[in-house]
Amino acid sequence: MNKSSPPIPTLIPLIVGMIAISFAPIFVRYSDAPVAVQGMYRMLFTVVIMLPFGTRQLRTMRSISRKDWTLLGLAGFFLALHFLLWMESLNYTSIASSTIILALEPVFVLIGAYFVFKDRIGKIALLGLTLALVGAFFVGSGDISLSGTAFKGDLLSLLGTLAVAVNMLIAKRILTRVSSYLYSLIVFAIAFACFAAYNLFVGYEVVGFPPREWAIFMALAIVPTVFGHMIFNWLLQYVKPTTISITVFAEPVGASLLGMLLFREMVTTFQLAGGAFIILGLLLYMKTEYADKPAVDSQAEAA
Repeated sequence: MNKSSPPIPTLIPLIVGMIAISFAPIFVRYSDAPVAVQGMYRMLFTVVIMLPFGTRQLRTMRSISRKDWTLLGLAGFFLALHFLLWMESLNYTSIASSTIILALEPVFVLIGAYFVFKDRIGKIALLGLTLALVGAFFVGSGDISLSGTAFKGDLLSLLGTLAVAVNMLIAKRILTRVSSYLYSLIVFAIAFACFAAYNLFVGYEVVGFPPREWAIFMALAIVPTVFGHMIFNWLLQYVKPTTISITVFAEPVGASLLGMLLFREMVTTFQLAGGAFIILGLLLYMKTEYADKPAVDSQAEAA
């Protein structure tokens, strides 16, 4: 399922997605429910929102091969694992530290894409990736701590980052044969099932929450999921997975600023300087990607 060009410039949905994902840690922090319950309703509400917009595509589910169903199952599992680990990390470390470690995702995706899809990256794009990564560490330099609690949160975020990198590499292969809508719907539904099973196993209460919590669950579904992850899934039809994954560099900037305004988690001068490096690296990388336009050929090879 290859398309020659997207219906709108890819930079527009990329920017929308980057802004949307910055709100994810804010909503998680506002909620008093266990993160596994938050994740379960986030996935459930997302599926409910999506269903009316693609009923015709549901018929094509019968044409999905057994191999692709296996890949979809793995993608859903790793997405749920990502949400569980990363959202839990916010209970132990700061928003800045957690999102900084999440910014390592492009490194893992780049390595995976090199070995799995034989993707290559130019020197200028690699320079942009490096600048953004250096900036990401600057952003978190004033907040990262080696205390026991913070270290546990950092480790959870790192493991969650590895999980979402695997999810993205699977998505790249699957989206050559399954529509982005159907992929998102199935993977989110599988992630919901994983969360439901986990909550049942652990024994978490999943009902009886006040209206405020339900509003947060819905916000998690609409803002960072529909306008974040779902948009990124759609973009994978047109750009490299590394192009999508590098957008996480924008999240530490937006999330740290929101954390400062809403939770009084102050941002240092080093973190602000790091934000400038992140934006510079992001723009440099994207400029080379759009100039080369390699996404369609890369996806054809993956098929």
